[in-house]
Amino acid sequence: MDEFFLSYDFMRRAVFAGLLSGIACGLSGVFVVLLRISFVGVCIAHASLAGALIAVFLGFSALPGAILFSLLAAGTIGPLAEKGAMSPDTATGVIFSVMLSASMLALGLLPGARADGLGLIWGSILTVSAIDIRLLAIVSFTVVAFIILFFKEIQATLCHRETALASGIPAKAIGQIMLLLLGMVVASGIKSVGGLLIYSLIVTPAAAALQLTYRLGRMFLLSALFGVISTWAGLWLSWLLDWPSGATIVLCATVILICSLVFSPKRRRQNQRAGES
Repeated sequence: MDEFFLSYDFMRRAVFAGLLSGIACGLSGVFVVLLRISFVGVCIAHASLAGALIAVFLGFSALPGAILFSLLAAGTIGPLAEKGAMSPDTATGVIFSVMLSASMLALGLLPGARADGLGLIWGSILTVSAIDIRLLAIVSFTVVAFIILFFKEIQATLCHRETALASGIPAKAIGQIMLLLLGMVVASGIKSVGGLLIYSLIVTPAAAALQLTYRLGRMFLLSALFGVISTWAGLWLSWLLDWPSGATIVLCATVILICSLVFSPKRRRQNQRAGES
């Protein structure tokens, strides 16, 4: 504790991973919050965890399994709901139940102390490797590029989906791409934040940003900023206090959300209107 924490290579990797995770989670969280698909996000997070645990049980790297299962869940929910085979809530609930059961089964079958499996559940940003950082960089760049290149279409899909469809904007395709990107973000961050906590880092910064602005572009920027601040502050506190890094990161994001609720201009306006009435 006497040495500065950035003097260690693994801490420098963790700080860079926190930057990339915060950006990717913060940006994709805007999709989840504005589309109001919170349960879908939870489902994809559990699918990623199930894939990672199954891969570890079979003797493979956790990352390919996490990617495969998260994309499988993201790619299944949309078509099931769109074709009318099930309601969106039902389709999501079924997939969530299957993935949760698969996670618990794989964890129960792991031999020994199950340290690898438990690490995927709670996460440890201190153990990220160069390969993990490269994947985070690719995913973060892809999310940023998608938002920049298709901002108008994204805005129309998030804010006025039926109007977007009527005007010829491929809102269904845009929505499906959002889900697939969400799956990639979850899978890439499962090792650093943890399968049970990654969803919180996705939703909480975006929910905080929503309290402070009405503009979509500004909401993307604030959400990414809050995501990075949460990961860096959580990383520093976990080093200082010897706390689990994933849980500390989520707690920092929650503090930011509480502060945004307290200082929210939207909340003040609502209180003023309530007082006038």
